[in-house]
Amino acid sequence: MRAAFLALPLISLASPAFAQAAQAQPPQEYQLPQEVTDMRWADRLTDTMAAMSRAFLNMPIGEVEAAVEGREPTSADRRKTLRSETGMSERDVRQQIDATRPAMQAGMRAVQAALPSIMKGLTDAQHELDRASANIPRPDYPRR
Repeated sequence: MRAAFLALPLISLASPAFAQAAQAQPPQEYQLPQEVTDMRWADRLTDTMAAMSRAFLNMPIGEVEAAVEGREPTSADRRKTLRSETGMSERDVRQQIDATRPAMQAGMRAVQAALPSIMKGLTDAQHELDRASANIPRPDYPRR
């Protein structure tokens, strides 16, 4: 009789109701980062490109050219910059960068539209991989 009382809780734990998998939670909506949704970031990126371009135009290149040619740099080499060799001005560079601004904003809008679908696809792929890997036999499992 005592054995029946001890076995009863163990038998109830082994019922099929406890063996069922937990209900899958609905997928959460992916929140886009602020950097993707705020168009001011595109303006900041183009302004950063303009500042970097000014720095590149003033970069000395004569000594590098002399080193590549295997000679000692002259005083004329030390005065050479990217600006003096290409003939580009800051105004030219700024116009080219300003021309890219609409393309950058269009690219950000495209990312905004595509990112939720991409994240859903990645989440679905993760679930499928988890499901497939659950059926892979373990190498340490004893064979019969």
